[in-house]
Amino acid sequence: MKRILVVDDDPLASMSIRLTLEHEGFETVLADGGEIGLLALEDTSFDVMIVDIFMPQMRGFESVRAFHQRRPGVPLIAISSYTFAQFTAPAPDFLRMVIELGATSCLRKPFSAAALIAAVRECLADAQAPQTLMIDD
Repeated sequence: MKRILVVDDDPLASMSIRLTLEHEGFETVLADGGEIGLLALEDTSFDVMIVDIFMPQMRGFESVRAFHQRRPGVPLIAISSYTFAQFTAPAPDFLRMVIELGATSCLRKPFSAAALIAAVRECLADAQAPQTLMIDD
């Protein structure tokens, strides 16, 4: 059974993600915030991490960077519902930026159960795909 770590400070979002994942047969571990999530990595191995990028105590890119550095071989799906209150200037696309910091995929809340499962399955498939080594002649 594949094990997934869900790191989000929103209990409703966490439970919704957990129910969706467990319905699909995944074992799910919830962490209420970044610090608790990092502690979970010390005791348990995971096949995928789902990390909210805006949480108290560990904000934005810090969370993605910390989780990716701690477990670089584990695919990370960054999630966020952050929006700007005023749209007078172009808003930065935080979810695209986290890809550069090590996230494998990203989802904007609210996302559908189908989108979540598709992202998780894609991460698992990519992680299990044989890695090809390119050698210059």
